[in-house]
Amino acid sequence: MKKKILNASALSRLLCTTMAIIATTQFTYGQTDKRDTVKVKQLEKVVISDSRVSNKAPLTTSTLNREQLDEEKISISLPYMLETQPSVVTSSENGAVGVTSMRIRGVDATRINVNINGIPLNDGESQTVYWYNIPNLGGMSQSVQLQRGLGASNGGTAAFGGAMNLQTLNTASQPYGSADLGWGSFNTRQYGFTAGTGITKHGFTFDVAYNGLTSDGWQRGGQTKQQSIFLNAGWYGEKSMLKAIAIIGDQHTGITWNGATAEELDADPHFNSRGSYTDSLGNVYYYGNETDNYLQQRYQLYYTQILSDNLSLNAAVDYTMGNGYTESYKDNKKATNFAMGDLIASGVKSDFITRKNMDNDAITTNLSMRYNKSALTLTYGLSYQHYTGGHLGEVIWSQLVPTVNEDNTITGWDDNTGVKNDGVVFAKLNYDFSNNFNLYADLQARRVSYSLHGIDDDYGQVDYDTTHLFFNPKLGLNYRIDDNQRLYVVAGISNREPNRTDIKEACADNDTISPETMLDIELGYQIKKNRFHFEGNLYAMLYKNQLTATGVVTESGYALMENVDKSYRIGAELVAGYQFDRHFSLEGNLTLSTNKIVDYQYEITLNDWYTKSVLNLGTTDLAFSPSIVGAAVLTYRPVEQAKLQLVGKYVGEQYADNTSREDMLVDDYFLLNLRASYTFNMKSNNELECQLAVNNILNHQYRLSAYAYGVYDPATQTFENYRGYFQQPGINFMARVIYRF
Repeated sequence: MKKKILNASALSRLLCTTMAIIATTQFTYGQTDKRDTVKVKQLEKVVISDSRVSNKAPLTTSTLNREQLDEEKISISLPYMLETQPSVVTSSENGAVGVTSMRIRGVDATRINVNINGIPLNDGESQTVYWYNIPNLGGMSQSVQLQRGLGASNGGTAAFGGAMNLQTLNTASQPYGSADLGWGSFNTRQYGFTAGTGITKHGFTFDVAYNGLTSDGWQRGGQTKQQSIFLNAGWYGEKSMLKAIAIIGDQHTGITWNGATAEELDADPHFNSRGSYTDSLGNVYYYGNETDNYLQQRYQLYYTQILSDNLSLNAAVDYTMGNGYTESYKDNKKATNFAMGDLIASGVKSDFITRKNMDNDAITTNLSMRYNKSALTLTYGLSYQHYTGGHLGEVIWSQLVPTVNEDNTITGWDDNTGVKNDGVVFAKLNYDFSNNFNLYADLQARRVSYSLHGIDDDYGQVDYDTTHLFFNPKLGLNYRIDDNQRLYVVAGISNREPNRTDIKEACADNDTISPETMLDIELGYQIKKNRFHFEGNLYAMLYKNQLTATGVVTESGYALMENVDKSYRIGAELVAGYQFDRHFSLEGNLTLSTNKIVDYQYEITLNDWYTKSVLNLGTTDLAFSPSIVGAAVLTYRPVEQAKLQLVGKYVGEQYADNTSREDMLVDDYFLLNLRASYTFNMKSNNELECQLAVNNILNHQYRLSAYAYGVYDPATQTFENYRGYFQQPGINFMARVIYRF
């Protein structure tokens, strides 16, 4: 398999070269004037106009600016930086320093459209974003906007629970720099710096952000080493902008997605079975390289042209390459599981070390126009992505085979390639009937073709070719009652295709898996007045063939999905804040919802482990969809430079599968965190800020679900259940020092 690796020395040379350019530029050129700064902001606004929405759009949103993101960087992972946002539930296998994920309104990460400057971040096949592949995405962002529900149209997979739009660092008007160091629980060390030239008198700008993270992790074997670099070089003309961006992430993380039984965690809260093997005397050992390794490189080019006072053009191209592997020790497994062929007699068991390799490439192009005149704003454009993903399993060592090939492998299995073409055309319209009343329309047509051919990891043949045509319309009204209040209503339909793993599993079972459809209807009210603000939103998300987690998890850590015929998510989101005085403020949000499957047909495995049957369970709860989610932040500023915060997060009971059986219940939990910071003002407008985060200060002991399934005994009409959990850490801390110059 082709390898494309930017090694550590190459990364260092790239970083040093960029810093030299920045240093030289700062001393060579004078800075731009105030008029140029206004022009730059106008050009940069065009770049994100396709995926961002203003308060004229009747969509439910929340936005974090650069200052808020910088404060939240102490949370390490972007999902945890967004943990207090409405309807957001975060999860971690390993104490928030390894594999992390998030759900919005109970919808998993594969159904959250994530883009950066309008370019999709979701992987073409898995349709998710692996946050640890590019650590510190939040740190290299100017702002992050969460759109709950439908989300505005752009390229990539459709939004079924929400959309996340990241904007990379804006160009600064003056040279700047910052450096930070952090240390915390689990021997976690965080470090990074950001620097930029500002805009020179010739319109050039250079920016760089580097971040690294190492940690032993919460679980045994959960060590992680991550680094990322963001490079930006731009030129700003009178009415045009050309910007090149590189985003590179490199991670090496211990595998922690197996989970453990309650009995195992009772004996050892850090227990992790991955990599364990037993010698002939019964002694248990752990393989030292049970790891997930991945390098991702993204190279982007943006061009913006203001054609007239009313018309602007935005074009972008992104090339992404990814290369990595997981390495695992298999203790006493059948040789036939790894396609050993004639090398080992069928049925003989042995120890193996295997690698699953992945090599993927994607090229994405965006082109859009924006017209704005009088009462009409019209944005229209297209996006196209071609994605290729190669997958290859290798046996790199076997206890029963003394020699290997020249490439250090015995044989291959799980050898398949996926090719995906995703084309989108869209048009978004805003029309002002008056100063207070406007119409919003968003139309998207999408053509998705996907083929997957080769040998699966169970040594079965996969041959899949399908094309989907989707039409995703949205229509809404926005009424501004006065300068402080607005009322909106929106309805829309979204369609989405299944991902690679769901397709593979369906092919293996000679089954079919269908695209899913959602009708979303939302009604919202907002008021901002003096020290008080309030937002209320009612939503009804009605599904056909929704894909929802079964509770079963693959060997690679993916939660298997199943189509359910009819289901819904209906809820109310309440957001409020009050500034008591210049010292105290309180922010909070609460989501109350009901999340159900109508007439659930539960496919069960009988206790012979082969026979399948179906039980009609009636109306049940959707998996991983708590009916209550809330957060609150109390802030105290004794002086301007100091800030103390109490952050509370509550997640209600939820189920690990779709059966609503008591045995599958995941307990509710409440976390209370403490944040403190103090900024020292120094000479030449420099700053030194000290931050401290103490998480779970009540030392609450709780567990999240890793896997859940049962086999059914028809004679007794009872289940034998199998549950796995992720033990979450008790009280833990992170301290950080930031120097800004």
